[in-house]
Amino acid sequence: MSQDVRLTVAAQLERARARTKLLTDAVDDADLVRQHSPIMSPLVWDLAHVGNQEELWLVRDVGGRDPVRHDIDELYDAFKHPRRDRPALPLLNPGEARAYVGQVRDKVLDVLDHVRLDERRLVSNGFAFGMIVQHEQQHDETMLATHQLRLGAPVLSADPPPPAPVAVSGEVLVPAGPFTMGTDIEPWALDNERPAHPVAVAAYFIDAAPVTNAQYAGFVAAGGYDDPRWWSARGWAHRQEAGLTAPMHWQREGDEWAYTRFGRTSRLVADEPVVHVCFFEAEAYAAWAGRRLPTEAEWEKAARFDPATGRSRRFPWGDEEPAARHANLGQRHLAPAPAGAYPEGASPLGVHQLIGDVWEWVDSGFEPYPGFQMFPYAEYSQVFFGGDYKVLRGGSFGTDAAACRGTFRNWDHPIRRQIFSGFRTARDAGPDAS
Repeated sequence: MSQDVRLTVAAQLERARARTKLLTDAVDDADLVRQHSPIMSPLVWDLAHVGNQEELWLVRDVGGRDPVRHDIDELYDAFKHPRRDRPALPLLNPGEARAYVGQVRDKVLDVLDHVRLDERRLVSNGFAFGMIVQHEQQHDETMLATHQLRLGAPVLSADPPPPAPVAVSGEVLVPAGPFTMGTDIEPWALDNERPAHPVAVAAYFIDAAPVTNAQYAGFVAAGGYDDPRWWSARGWAHRQEAGLTAPMHWQREGDEWAYTRFGRTSRLVADEPVVHVCFFEAEAYAAWAGRRLPTEAEWEKAARFDPATGRSRRFPWGDEEPAARHANLGQRHLAPAPAGAYPEGASPLGVHQLIGDVWEWVDSGFEPYPGFQMFPYAEYSQVFFGGDYKVLRGGSFGTDAAACRGTFRNWDHPIRRQIFSGFRTARDAGPDAS
């Protein structure tokens, strides 16, 4: 068993590093050190940061080895330096950063060969290694978002998403009753996903697919951005202050909308899920449509509950690891797929594309589950609880499968839209629904 875990860990570490290399090798050194947005780090900071986290946890803590670079810990501590300030730090240059992460990885693979995976909770089932895999993949998605903000000629390419073999529209009834939220059994689940606990949910309807560009364009055309009736007080204040008039990266071309994605501008694809909207935009659209955003519990019940067994699955389609037929994950495509593109990934109730394509805003703050226990460090989850955050669920086309499951929780400020964020809507079903 431990050998199987070692092989899995080694493969996941290599896959994450290959993606990091692709994202950082795609641009020249000037682009690596440039800050493409004040809310994003220079790519070279992300590169060295993933190496530093790997060194701290796997080389020093798990392995008990001497530091590779003890002098740079503070530079790459995300809590000590806001993103806007990072370009002014004495960061490792691109060559130094690449050499550093290579040295760290060599030591980590040696640690993996020798550490006992049953001696303490931190390494049980390879948890610490899995935590670092997820951390690197999360930063890879952040770097992908930085590429989307980058100006200049395109440097990334990928096959287009598949067409939709089925038409998906309308809404699905999720029956009332309890379900199990969270997990006790996912070996690499992070502390905020634990523990598993029962949650009773009233009956509700939820969109069968995420809100599409065509649907959202209807809100824009109806003057939704100019009508405060649809916006919360905070949302309307932000819309005015930020001058929001459409989703990020949309622009008018004659009578139509176009979208710039990774340096290429093309006509808006009507049946793709809308992406790059903030929570307040999602909330306003839902109000305009006579609906609301689902809560986090409603989203997870739609994604995991199997009415035939009453059991919560790992994923909408079952317990099987995500495959290409299930979901749009892992930067395999550089866009969301059309609604209906993954019928094999639908939930038992018929809800589609809950995993991949776009992160989905839900109307819940980021809070601990009942019985939460911090592990292995407070700065992953605990320090964010109760802050000005809204939860996002399900992952995006830029999320790797290693960092996405039916219980995975993401969170961000409700004004953020540089992330690959979309949404779906819901409504109460009433006591007579069946």
